[in-house]
Amino acid sequence: CPFVKHVNEEIVRIANDYRVLGFGFVAISSNDVENYPEDSPWLMREIARKYNFSFPYLYDETQQTAKDYDAACTPDFYLFDAELKLIYRGQLDDSRPGNGIPVNGRDLREALDNVFNNRQQNELQKPSLGCGIKWKQEVNPS
Repeated sequence: CPFVKHVNEEIVRIANDYRVLGFGFVAISSNDVENYPEDSPWLMREIARKYNFSFPYLYDETQQTAKDYDAACTPDFYLFDAELKLIYRGQLDDSRPGNGIPVNGRDLREALDNVFNNRQQNELQKPSLGCGIKWKQEVNPS
């Protein structure tokens, strides 16, 4: 997905910056790899190595995790507090491929800073924009 490729380096920077403050990170791929083999776990492992991911990169084979969290696109960012309550779901920042705005992770960094500094989250959480999740085709039994 061009949106993910556009922000991969910043995702790694954010994980590295905030991991030392006690935050944990995980990336999850939920795309249908049968119809989209370019999203296979083996190729995603190469991406993780290329960008030196410092966090687990998981594969949601059944797509149940994406369904449970109502994931809409890639990338889609979720931030949970110490009680595992969802406190931020939104975009990384305003940068998009080709819009000329630099990638800086502003929105996600602000949400992480709010948690770290025990401040209330901004109520305005812009939804993430990216490629739609590649859902498996439902098989209807005969």
